[in-house]
Amino acid sequence: MNRRPVSEADLHAWLDGELPPARRLEVDAWLAEQPEAAARLRAYAEIDHGLHVLYDDVLAEPVPARLRAAATAAPPRRRAAGWARAAAAAGWLLLGGVAGWSGHTWIGPDGIGGVSELEVAHEALAAHVVYVPEVRHPVEVEAAQGAHLAAWLSKRMGHPIRPPALEVLGFQLLGGRLLPDGSGQPAAQFMYQDATGHRLTLYVTRCDDVRETAFRFTSRDGLDAFYWADGVLNYALVGDIGREALEGAAHEVYRQLEL
Repeated sequence: MNRRPVSEADLHAWLDGELPPARRLEVDAWLAEQPEAAARLRAYAEIDHGLHVLYDDVLAEPVPARLRAAATAAPPRRRAAGWARAAAAAGWLLLGGVAGWSGHTWIGPDGIGGVSELEVAHEALAAHVVYVPEVRHPVEVEAAQGAHLAAWLSKRMGHPIRPPALEVLGFQLLGGRLLPDGSGQPAAQFMYQDATGHRLTLYVTRCDDVRETAFRFTSRDGLDAFYWADGVLNYALVGDIGREALEGAAHEVYRQLEL
């Protein structure tokens, strides 16, 4: 009997428990023949569950009045609530993971994005929506301790790393934090804020090898990211300031990191 091919949509529906019983049996049979894919899919389900355990209570908290006011005052394109985006963080991680193990690349408006860099972009998007809404503790080490921040993250990353200065674009560095990347290795996140309360985050991870890639773009639920690899580091700049402005910021980040 011929079996219908299993698509990414089928796999997402399988993860979410939304497949009709007959189709679920077909996908189960396919997974039984693909042990590596099945193991990775179970791992992504565990990540999804873990994120819900960690952050569901946070998402249930009321949005601070200052953030509500900023959202109301922002232009229509920027009104997508950061707290609503946090609910999609697990989905972005799963999307990046499924794309990685299924062997597909994502074709963006600016060209073809490599799987590994796209996974980094999805990790950056997820980290952005988790930490940007924080009012009292948006960063782990504040910008006032800049020398300590750079030295600490450089040591943990095993490579010199420093936060670019984006004052020329109207964004002040708030500070940074240490995070695990998708493979459990150290990653860094730097956070910036402008006078209107909009925030950018720069997410940095180690590469498996030395390489360079051009800027690539991805967007989901009103949140944009430019991402690239340079030497032994992957970078992803995330924000909701519009594609053109974010691209300009990404070029400024790249220019400073090359100095």
